[in-house]
Amino acid sequence: MFSGHSFFASEGLFVLFSFLPIIVYLVLIVLGILFVVNIIKFMNEKTKLDRERNEKLDELLTIVRNNKET
Repeated sequence: MFSGHSFFASEGLFVLFSFLPIIVYLVLIVLGILFVVNIIKFMNEKTKLDRERNEKLDELLTIVRNNKET
């Protein structure tokens, strides 16, 4: 009566839907890792720029102190 065909979704689509949660989970993990890496890069750059700004402020303070003393 039936020749092996289904009236519903094909087997390939069923397999795709069965792997869909795993694929979504892996994509979320990769996005999370990329987010953390970008945050670490940003914080390292910010620390470097803050250090440079503090050095410049120290230089300005010494110049202002020297001008006040003279």
